Amino acid sequence: MQENNQENTPLAEIEEKVGAGDTATDAASAPAADTMPSLEDMLRAAELKAAEHHDAWLRAKAETENIRRRAQDDIGRAGKFAIERFAGELLAVKDSLEAALANENQSASAMKSGVELTLKQLAAAFEKSSLVEINPLEEKFDPHKHQAISQLEADGEPSRVINVLQKGYALHERVIRPALVVVSKAKAPAA
Repeated sequence: MQENNQENTPLAEIEEKVGAGDTATDAASAPAADTMPSLEDMLRAAELKAAEHHDAWLRAKAETENIRRRAQDDIGRAGKFAIERFAGELLAVKDSLEAALANENQSASAMKSGVELTLKQLAAAFEKSSLVEINPLEEKFDPHKHQAISQLEADGEPSRVINVLQKGYALHERVIRPALVVVSKAKAPAA
């Protein structure tokens, strides 16, 4: 009776079903064990996959280097030709000055008129390029925009620009040449 009990256990049932006498199943399961890849095959497959990843990494690295180099070239060209529009505007000014010098038979008033027109062309070129004149007469001295050459005693508020010796210029609000100025200082008290 105990033997009967053992056969009804789940393990015994599985063994029975697997085919205690089924040789076809045994033959079919034997090649399945052989189809399991060997360690050498698994290593070869892993090496191939690693080689693929390495190749993809090298290609990505090369592409990144190409993009970096192209960006540097673009930056170099942009810096080199950034002034191109401004230079084109200045060519008209140069042409006007050359035409004025080529005409020897002109009166002083005609020469002055030509110079004024040329100055207007230059001012228009400056304006188009955001080059702004700094002329701080009677303004408070600003060391970021002005360079004091000397100080003079003057009536009124001290540290005020009382004379502009040379105008300054700013490009897009960045000072490229400070204005050279004379600054006021308080008068010394009478003794």
